[in-house]
Amino acid sequence: MDGLLVVDKPSGPTSHDVVARMRRILRERRIGHTGTLDPLATGVLPLVIGRATRLARFLSAGDKSYEAIVRLGFATDTADSDGTQVGARYEHPLPAVEVIDRALDAFRGQFLQQPPLFSAKKIGGRRSYDLARQGPTRVGPGSDRGRTGVGLNQDVDGAPAPTLVTVNRLVITNLDADQVSLTLHCSGGFYVRSLAHDLGERLGTGAHLIALRRTLSGECSLDDSISLAAAERDPQAAARGVVPLARMLTSLPPVTLDAEGLQRALHGRNLEAPAAPTADPDSWPFVRLLDSAGDLVAIAERMGPSGLLHPSVVLR
Repeated sequence: MDGLLVVDKPSGPTSHDVVARMRRILRERRIGHTGTLDPLATGVLPLVIGRATRLARFLSAGDKSYEAIVRLGFATDTADSDGTQVGARYEHPLPAVEVIDRALDAFRGQFLQQPPLFSAKKIGGRRSYDLARQGPTRVGPGSDRGRTGVGLNQDVDGAPAPTLVTVNRLVITNLDADQVSLTLHCSGGFYVRSLAHDLGERLGTGAHLIALRRTLSGECSLDDSISLAAAERDPQAAARGVVPLARMLTSLPPVTLDAEGLQRALHGRNLEAPAAPTADPDSWPFVRLLDSAGDLVAIAERMGPSGLLHPSVVLR
């Protein structure tokens, strides 16, 4: 079994838990996910199966869309409701929606975001959440207070490195007492928990994430998904929902190979420039290589100004 299955993840299990359960459901060992969702979060979790596991990096880099609820009033050590309250609760009147919206301007467009300490980012080869669970490290002057997004009770030198992210859309959809509902569309690698924490810092109220639902991940949406419960009830329905390799990564330009080109691709040899798409080459760093039947053979990378295509992932 090779392809892509979009699971509507429930709140509670980790992304790794979902993968383990789907391995049992589909009786397929080679399954991986393409973008971690926290246990609290729900929604789109694309799973790659069989040979498609080699395409995971192309899927995880895609833009994401979320629906989120942020609670104002206090921060937590994990920046979400699974964590422990840090500091005193904010006891003054909460800001109006206009004030919150102006504060969100700092998180619209492109900026450097500090990932949360409790994240899958690696520091010196180890996961940040493993280091954070070892307990607080020393806190010195200027170590976390006043530095947007740096986790609480953690020395700055032990925090994950800031990442350049882009938020194309960030809208308040509702304000109910201390709960701010948001919708956003952002680049891969963006942490909504960091947004919640940083918004609380900017408003001076403290804040943390209490609900998160991913509605889009790259080309995968909730409309394409099957719930984990439905997959466990009906494994055959889950198997029927697997998107074949030929229908994956359709946003990448296709190149159909002749017999000679197919053999070159299968042996990992560069393809001449005439095999490249006619579109502006600067707009496509990668292309799909297809055989005469339209099946996906490989993903090729454009090699500089020469226009040569190098098969970087061969699927046969």
